[in-house]
Parts: sequence; structure tokens; C-alpha cells
Amino acid sequence: MLSLFTSAFLAVIPGFSGTAVDVALYVNAASFAFAAFTIFNLREIPKGAAAKHASETGILKSLLEGWKSVSGSKIIRGLVTGMVGAFIAAGAVIGLARTFVGDLGGGEAAYGILFGAVFTGLAAGIAFGPKVFAQFSRRRLFGASLTIAGIFLVGLAAIPNLVLAVFTVLALGAFSGISWVTGFTMLGMEVADDVRGRTFAFVQSLIRVVLVGVLAIAPLIAAAVGQHTFKFQNTQVSYNGASVTILIAGLIASLIGVISYHQMKDRPNVSLWSDISNALKGELGSITGAPTKGIFIVFEGGEGIGKSTQAKLLKAWLEQEGESVVLSREPGGSDLGIEIRKILLSHSTGEISPRAEALLYAADRAHHVFAVIRPALAAGDVVISDRYFDSSIAYQGAGRILEPNEVARISRWATESLFPTLTIIIDLPAEIGLGRLHSKDRLESQPIDFHERVRQEFIQLSLLDPERYFVVDGNQSIDEIHTEIIARVSEIATLKRNAREDKGALLLRPIRAVNKAVRTTAKRTSASATKAVKSSTDAVRKSATKASKKPAGKKPAKKVKEAPGKSAKK
Repeated sequence: MLSLFTSAFLAVIPGFSGTAVDVALYVNAASFAFAAFTIFNLREIPKGAAAKHASETGILKSLLEGWKSVSGSKIIRGLVTGMVGAFIAAGAVIGLARTFVGDLGGGEAAYGILFGAVFTGLAAGIAFGPKVFAQFSRRRLFGASLTIAGIFLVGLAAIPNLVLAVFTVLALGAFSGISWVTGFTMLGMEVADDVRGRTFAFVQSLIRVVLVGVLAIAPLIAAAVGQHTFKFQNTQVSYNGASVTILIAGLIASLIGVISYHQMKDRPNVSLWSDISNALKGELGSITGAPTKGIFIVFEGGEGIGKSTQAKLLKAWLEQEGESVVLSREPGGSDLGIEIRKILLSHSTGEISPRAEALLYAADRAHHVFAVIRPALAAGDVVISDRYFDSSIAYQGAGRILEPNEVARISRWATESLFPTLTIIIDLPAEIGLGRLHSKDRLESQPIDFHERVRQEFIQLSLLDPERYFVVDGNQSIDEIHTEIIARVSEIATLKRNAREDKGALLLRPIRAVNKAVRTTAKRTSASATKAVKSSTDAVRKSATKASKKPAGKKPAKKVKEAPGKSAKK
């Protein structure tokens, strides 16, 4: 294109003797002049306190303030680190591309093809990447795509063939585009509204500084490295400073991609290869789920652990905090579910095929989500459910020795991949929990080995996604368990209480919740103690009254002496 424009200029303007590079610089200068003229004529932007503050703040101080405002979030740190790494690699490629092409024996046309291939791949990655990799979570996709782009950059530095370099650059541009669009999308979603503008300004300023720095430093590094020749038996390969510098940039991009991936990995105990395998089967989208509106909290665990008690206590606490709460259960959370519950838990049903049992639970859950949970979430309520699909995975999967992944797949299909915001697992040895039950239904009557397998499966599930699961020790008292639960629930950002609080005091929320719970527990303990003392006093008074009414002929003194001895023995 530049060659055509240059030829046109030479034909129209006889005295013009510039090259294609000169034409590009003239066009660039004209665009900057037009932008400056447009900005100069803007009169509607008022200058307030922010403008005064901005004029007093230097670039370095602005960057430091920006980093302080975003470094509190692990996810944002990973994003910013990844973007900086990506532009370090990009700056090295842009600064050394012409030299690299020349070393491969190409001229201006080859340089144009290579440059065009980069941006073609970049455009393809931005346009089609989010659709092709729609099943992957954005957090994983960002770090993984940046790492792969760095690997392709390393490959580009090692390739001595221009044709192969063009195809490598296409792939490099595609994964860079995926990383770029994913990163900026996440930055918009993860950052709070009141600091989003400042965060974007910080990121863009940091990227510009890094890019300019790399463009200036990369040629110096390439010149310092110089040319090196390697001999392997009868083969001789020469690499110059440009290739070595691009290799270093690729290694840096790969390393930063790995760091970003681990910083933002949303399911730390699930490997990337497992996600890739599930994506090829078309199942990953239903495993990771889609973001849902509202707050959905689920209680899980074995029998006799106190789930129902804790669910009611949490409901009361949330209502005190101004939330509208819907408390439900499975099976039996809907009118249809009540009838299914009778079939599943009644001894009169007799033995049910494990697969039929799993399907009945899935049917109950599908209607429960449709009739109760989704409408409540859409209305902005907090939904608390006593059991959800993890119970099917544990009971029908591990307990009945079906394949847990198959049971999970059925439940995901039944619920349209509606995942809880938080799943609270109360962990207690099966023997202790079953010992608390006064009567047992059909499922509770299963052997102890069945219930131990269920317990172990719940623990395994919690290890897959620590951000979504919260395990609490069921051996504690009711108040101690409740205290731990509200401390964790109070960290949910979308609760009304958190919206009302000062956003600068995020770290104090769990502490405040625990303090409040401790005060509540202390009041209850004090009330119980007062009641116990009052009962003891009344008992002593009654004993004294009875003793005073006894006939004088009997010898109460002997009995009075025996009573303390018996009490002490007890």
C-alpha cells in the first residue's frame, strides 16, 4: 500500500523524492496534527479539582498511586502483570522486526508481509478467540494464551526460514489478540465502578511507558549481543542480536504468562489439560458455568451434622442485615419435589436402582431451580438451600458407586449449570452424625461405609474449587459453627451490608462479622448462665422449703450430710 501511495505521489508531484517510509511518517504527522487541532478546539471540558491535581502529579508518582489502587486485588495484579509482559514482547518484535527480516534475507515486501501477518492474526484472535474458547473461564484463558504467544515468539526467534516465520507470526498474533481482548474484558468486569477509570488510565500509562522503554532498549541489546554462529556436525546456523533479543522477549512473555495464570487460576486443583479434554467433549462450559445474578448459598454434608439448623441461623442473620432470604431444601423444595421426596426417602418405596435414584433427584432439582431458585435470584433475594447437586455427586456417585462425573453431568443439565455462589460443607465423621439421629429414613439407614464414602467425596469436591467451597468443622458447638459461617458469608461482595460499608475497609469486614458474632454468642451464653443460676437458686429454695416442713421426729441431719457426698461423687 505504501509503495502504491509513493508511486502516486511521484506521479502527481514531480519534485517529490521520498521513500515509502517517508510517506508513512508524513501520514502519521498529519494524523497527529489533526488530533491536536481537534483537541485544541474543544471548549466543553471543564477544569476542576481533578485537573489541578493532575497538573501537580508527575508521571512516576501517578504510576505509583495507580499501582497502589489496583494492587489490592490478586486478579488485577495478575492482569496488569500479564499485560505488561505482553507489551514487553510486542515492543521487542516491533523494534527489531525490520532487522530480523533482513537477516532472513527479506526486503521491504517481506517486512510488509510479516507485519501484516501479525495484525491479521491479532484481528482474528480478537474477533474469533472469545467464541472459539467460550467454554474456558476468562481467568485461565488470559494466562494460557499469553504463555502460548510467548512460546510462539520463542519459536519465531529459532526459525531461520521466512515462510515458516510468517505462519508462526500469524499464530503469535492470534493468541496475542485473545490475551488482549480477554484481559481488557476482565479488567472492565473485575474492577469496581468508582475506580475503573483510574485503573484503565493507570494500565494504559504503564503500557505506554513500557512500550517506549522496550523500543529504545531492544535495539541496544541486539547490538550488544551481536552475531553468533553455531555448528552441529555438518550443519551451521547463525543467529544475530535481533533473534536472540526476540528469544529473550519470548521467554519473558512465557514466564509472565505462567505467573498470571497461577495468580488468577480459579480452580487451582483442576489441571489445564483436564479443561482442554472436557472442552473437546463439549462439557467444559457446563462445568465452569455462567455467571448468575443474585446470591445462592448451599449447605452440604452428611447426615446429622446440623445443616438445617445452620441454614435457619444464617437466614435469621441475613434478614437482620437487610437481605430478603428464601430458605429451601432438596429434595422437596417445590410442590412436585414434596411428592418426589416421599418416593426417595420413604421405607415403603423399597429398593431403588441407583441410576433411577439419581434421575429422580435430578428431576426434583430441575423443577426446584425452575420454580423456586431462579425466580428468587432474579428478584434479588438471597437463596439458601439445604443440599444441592453436590449431594447427588456424593450420595449417588460415591455412595452408590456410580461414576461421579456422569452424575455431575446429569445435575448440570438439570440445573442449566446454575452454580452456587458459596457452598458450605459441614464436615463430621459419619458415625457421630448418624448417632445424633432419633429416626432414620431410607437413605440414612444405609451402612456406615456408604456414609463414609459420601463424606470423603464432599472433601474431594471442596478441594477442586476452594473459592466456592467453605469447609467447617462439625465437631464444634452450634454457635462456633455459626460464627465461622457468617464470617465467610460476610465476605460476599454483593451483600447489601457490604454495599453500605466504606469500600476502603474491605479487610475489616470479616473481623467485624466475627466480633459481632462473638458479641451475640457472649449474650446468649450470659443469658444461659443467668437462667442456669436462677434455676439452681429456685431448686435450693424448694429443697430448703421441703426440709423445713419435715417432722421433727425424723433425723434430717444425717441425710443432709449424705447429699454433698453423692453430689461430689457424681
